Amino acid sequence: MKYCDFNGCQNKINKGKYCEEHAVSRRVRKKKDIYHHENKPFYRTDEWKSLSSFVYEREKGKCQRCGKFVFGRQAHRHHVVPIRKNPLLKLEPNNIRLLCPKCHVIEENEEDSKKVFANYFSK
Repeated sequence: MKYCDFNGCQNKINKGKYCEEHAVSRRVRKKKDIYHHENKPFYRTDEWKSLSSFVYEREKGKCQRCGKFVFGRQAHRHHVVPIRKNPLLKLEPNNIRLLCPKCHVIEENEEDSKKVFANYFSK
């Protein structure tokens, strides 16, 4: 027998990592995906993978909002005009920015009037 792996729990278990009480609470707290599920097949295409690499190289691996160097899963590609609003721009290189995870959340929650390209059209 061993102790439950949940921080501070004194329950003993025969198998697994958590006691019954904490195994349930661990399942419930799974992280929700904030990104759009209907686009997932698109992100697996060769066209997207190629464009994604191009954007990373174009931006030299730096977040376009804060300047932090990002790589791997930390390097998020952000569509300025979302795919759901204009699917024709999903493979347009000028519609995609490289962002760190923190800046990506900020950009996703910004209102449309503050978007990057809005100042080009308002003159």
